Amino acid sequence: MSILEIINKPEGRKIEFKENLPSKTDLCKTVVSFANDAGGEIIIGIKNKPRKVVGVNEEDLVKIEEQISNIIHDNCFPTILPDILFINHKGKHIIVIKIYKGSSPPYYIKQKGKEKGTYIRVGSTTRLASSDIINELERLKQGVSFDSLPVHSKKISELDFSLFKEQFEEITGEELTITVLQKLNLIVNEQKNQFPTNALVLLSNDNIKEKLFPYAKIECARFKGNVPGDFIDQKTIDVPLSFQAEEAYKFVLRHISKGSTYESVYRKDRWEYPAIAIREAIRNAVIHRDYSLKGKDIKIAIFDDKIEITSPGKLMPTIDFNEMEAGQSDIRNIILAPVFKKLGIIEQWGNGLLLISEDLKKYPEIKMEWSEPGIAFRITFKKINVEQHKTENPSDVSEDKKGRMKEKTSYYGRKRTKKTDIYGQKRPITTDYDRLRPITADYDRLSIEEKKILLFLLDKEKLTKKEVMKIINAKKTKTKELLKSLVEKNLIVRKGKGRSTYYTLK
Repeated sequence: MSILEIINKPEGRKIEFKENLPSKTDLCKTVVSFANDAGGEIIIGIKNKPRKVVGVNEEDLVKIEEQISNIIHDNCFPTILPDILFINHKGKHIIVIKIYKGSSPPYYIKQKGKEKGTYIRVGSTTRLASSDIINELERLKQGVSFDSLPVHSKKISELDFSLFKEQFEEITGEELTITVLQKLNLIVNEQKNQFPTNALVLLSNDNIKEKLFPYAKIECARFKGNVPGDFIDQKTIDVPLSFQAEEAYKFVLRHISKGSTYESVYRKDRWEYPAIAIREAIRNAVIHRDYSLKGKDIKIAIFDDKIEITSPGKLMPTIDFNEMEAGQSDIRNIILAPVFKKLGIIEQWGNGLLLISEDLKKYPEIKMEWSEPGIAFRITFKKINVEQHKTENPSDVSEDKKGRMKEKTSYYGRKRTKKTDIYGQKRPITTDYDRLRPITADYDRLSIEEKKILLFLLDKEKLTKKEVMKIINAKKTKTKELLKSLVEKNLIVRKGKGRSTYYTLK
């Protein structure tokens, strides 16, 4: 990296600028925080605010180098070996202290001791590590993950994980026996007894899950406006872990808009936000969060101008969201991750960030940002120009000579030529949930095909079985079963006889 690239980088997780050599204590705090995380660089001779190269006197370079080496050697434990470099930029000398990610954490300041002298990097700040973080660093050194630890307060024979068992067997077609649980490392054998791991307790529907992990949940909220305040809707998702991502994703889809157009009988939809990217971000939040942290849950906040997904725990050291297409993979929960892969929640290692990146390319009006608010990681999907991408206003639609609605622009403001028959009519953008709420109280229990049929009936008023087959792309038997199910649910009515049979909303 050139000096110009360094100068133009903002202070953050891996870089800190100092006008002068900091005090012994401040230097050691930053050094151990970098060693406990992903490594980093301390740049001496550059003023941060405003950013300016001030330089270090050439005569003092060797003396300062020795001073830095001695401070780090004498005050940091375990041993940290920095690289110290000199850079000449237009006659001004800069010192770069490069600290590598440590292999024996936790690193701390000797005089303060482990409990009061362990520091971590949070964004561009250095903070004292809590006991939970210190324990996590200890496990990291031992190569042990929190989800692999046994729970001794309940034997496997006493644990209720029936919902996970049913889900696992339905998806994989494999019976979840004790042998399979052992292969998945979900149970631990100790002194002729079998105990569940933290991972299996998190996947269970047993009362002990609520007792040990009361914050292993997702708090979802739709706020009015652009800041937290008045709730439009909220939901707590505290089901077994393997169900949480899907339930949270449904909540988001319920509260974001979908634009719809028709070509013949085919309905084309485009979500207000990149739905695939949001789905992957939610999955990542569930699988990569730090379940050892107490009092912290996943939070999903939907505002008028953005969606925020916040997950407890720092970003894993080897992951860089600025390199999303690099196929990165670093796993915090080494027991849960293979289980999620077997259930199809994870498609393949390192694929999540790539899916987010690819989906974002289809949404130039949405910007993804990431940050670390405290001991947490947050992804924000933000509208670049809220006014430009608001739902349609009356000036977007006009009438033709026959009184039919004719679209001037597409649903996100781009010029578009469209047919003006009944399939080309433009309707205000809203969510499927909002449109179907007046006719059913069981939205979440409807299948995708049932929702498509009902949504089309809202627009066209009646449908034949042949038209339904085209809409849902299904064969006659499947279509007949779906229509029968909707009739039995008292949502639609069958009318006419023989070839004149058609269906309308109840």
